[in-house]
Amino acid sequence: MEQNVFFLPHEGLKLAELAEFLGAELANSDHADIIVRSVAPISRARAGDVCYILSRRNRDEFATCEASAVICDKALADLVPPHLPVILSSNPHAAFAMAGGLFYPAALRPVAISGESEIAPSAVIDPSAKLEKGVIVEPLAVIGAHSEIGEGTRIGANSVIGPNVKIGRGCSVAAGASILCALIGNGVIIHNGVRIGQDGFGYAPGPRGMIKIVQIGRVIIQDNVEIGANTTIDRGAMDDTVIGEGTKIDNQVQIGHNVQIGRHCAIVSQVGIAGSTKIGNGVQIGGQAGIKGHVTIGDGVQIAAKSGIMTDLAAGGQYGGIPARPLKDYLREAAQQVSKSKLRGRNPGGKQND
Repeated sequence: MEQNVFFLPHEGLKLAELAEFLGAELANSDHADIIVRSVAPISRARAGDVCYILSRRNRDEFATCEASAVICDKALADLVPPHLPVILSSNPHAAFAMAGGLFYPAALRPVAISGESEIAPSAVIDPSAKLEKGVIVEPLAVIGAHSEIGEGTRIGANSVIGPNVKIGRGCSVAAGASILCALIGNGVIIHNGVRIGQDGFGYAPGPRGMIKIVQIGRVIIQDNVEIGANTTIDRGAMDDTVIGEGTKIDNQVQIGHNVQIGRHCAIVSQVGIAGSTKIGNGVQIGGQAGIKGHVTIGDGVQIAAKSGIMTDLAAGGQYGGIPARPLKDYLREAAQQVSKSKLRGRNPGGKQND
């Protein structure tokens, strides 16, 4: 891979310093002064790069690896060729993530479009809006009446912050996002094209067609939430839509009105969550899963990709399929279907082979 002009390498850090930062152990102190600057996958890691392994399936990738350090669990250290320095960690995945953030802090948030360090002349800010010190507003952003934005927050180009919206400190709102009828906590990251606070989908059948139901609730987003590009979060009908602290939401997710999502959940792309669903803490939802409205999903539930959730799910379970059922049942049924298909292929029409 050629030099990435979008994210330049770090100026350099000694391996001993990196290991200390990660709370990990450098396997050989002779390697303490080796300088590292970047992260890379095993297969193309070069001098100055740090990579990591999670299983013995990575063994063959070391054939082309020239990394300055490999992060791994002690149980996998024997896989690493002797000439490659090793950093031992009980959680290599998390350690590698921390290393990446240390080397490329600018990549942890949406990239600034302009070089503004204050408020762009072309930004439109209502006189009644309150901006704390250190707020950056990029060109053509619009900030509505009586809105409040906390210290150190960046508002991206062409984004829209509606009247009375409150955004906490240290947030990033990327270009082209719109935020209405919302209260946003601290440290929240909102990516390009996100739509927060538009009205939810609610209609009552009437004698002359569908009658729109007013949506007069809010969106409450707690601290350290991250929301991916082009995700939409509807405001509540009469109650609030709530996204709990530390929850991470991928691109192109639809969250309906009155949905309540707990703390530290992970929701992958193209998930659709219908109105008034309640999701507990630590829930993980795979891509393209669909969740029916007015169901409750317990703490720690894991939902496989492309699943359809039609009923309440008990805490701590793993579920998959349409309709979703315990994952082991779904996988067993899928295996049985594959076996039946193979048998039909061997014996077309169900006739006995000679």
